[in-house]
Amino acid sequence: MYKNLAAAFAAACCISPVFSQTPVVTPPLKIGFVYVTPITPAGWVRQHENGRKAVEAALGSKVATTYVEDEPERADAERVIRDLAQQGHKRIFTPSFGYMEPTLKVAQDFPGVKFESITGYKTAPNVSVANARYYEGRYLAGITAGRMTQTGVAGYVAGFPIPEVLQGINAFTLGMRSVNPKAQVKVVWLNAWFDPPREREAAMTLFNQNADVMAFHTGSTAVMAAAQERGKMAVAYHSDMRKTAPDAQIVAVTHQWGDYYTRRTQAVLDGSWKSASLWGGVKEGMVRVGDFGPRVPKAVQDEVLARQKDIAAGKLHPFRALADVRDNQGNVVIAKGSVLRDEQILQMNWLAEGVQGHLKP
Repeated sequence: MYKNLAAAFAAACCISPVFSQTPVVTPPLKIGFVYVTPITPAGWVRQHENGRKAVEAALGSKVATTYVEDEPERADAERVIRDLAQQGHKRIFTPSFGYMEPTLKVAQDFPGVKFESITGYKTAPNVSVANARYYEGRYLAGITAGRMTQTGVAGYVAGFPIPEVLQGINAFTLGMRSVNPKAQVKVVWLNAWFDPPREREAAMTLFNQNADVMAFHTGSTAVMAAAQERGKMAVAYHSDMRKTAPDAQIVAVTHQWGDYYTRRTQAVLDGSWKSASLWGGVKEGMVRVGDFGPRVPKAVQDEVLARQKDIAAGKLHPFRALADVRDNQGNVVIAKGSVLRDEQILQMNWLAEGVQGHLKP
């Protein structure tokens, strides 16, 4: 889905140009989007669909967009991407890690088409890559959870133990323990991105193990629905999920793609598009924390929003150690006074102290 194996995704906080610019395109520019799951009311694909709509709203008659939904990360994805190129789409967005290689293959055969591989890390003359620093939002969500928990135990339903997911679990735990030092985070691995029945089952299991607040890195709203059903709390991910869990949601970590998609599409229209790499976060407006639920006191909301401003200003980094940071095996992974470099974050392979779980599902 949005896997980022990411050993080579070394982009900084700004767009880094890689290759020469493209000729001016005469509108309407045909744009295609490929989605890894059905378009749901909230979640990963919903945010990218909102991005598509933002492009239409901003550029109007200059663009004509279409999409293909529920296309899993398998061999047939190449055919779908190729079909869009053959149909005259000069701009194609492929927002899922498993689309990276098919995108590159098609791009070789269609040099006049400009591709955006979202969560990929391999560029080409006509392929850009982009991802977001999701861990920044996770840290802020952890602060919220740390302030709100009564049991001191959070649950975390996760897809796969890849660096992007580990970043989130660890940042969430560090944020939680920054305000609640004895807090614990229990992890259940699903080995799947989108499996609503199993997501719900995992959440229920964690609630039965004394967790009273839940986070997740999967693709549906099932965890939120489980929290609502049990009268517990949960952190929404990707989207605001208060329609699913009006009482359970305490905060949402949302991903904002509309501005990026619009700017990059405008660049194609005016001939300034260049292949580039972007790893943006709170500062760039690609990650946002807010949409607090009714349970959350204003003092907690103000605290979290203040920390969000600190991240945007560079005053706070989730992986800067004020004291030695240890993994859950007792090893020092971030020495006091140091901060992880991007390449270390992108290759993360440990779980923080306070996490009850292992790297293997």
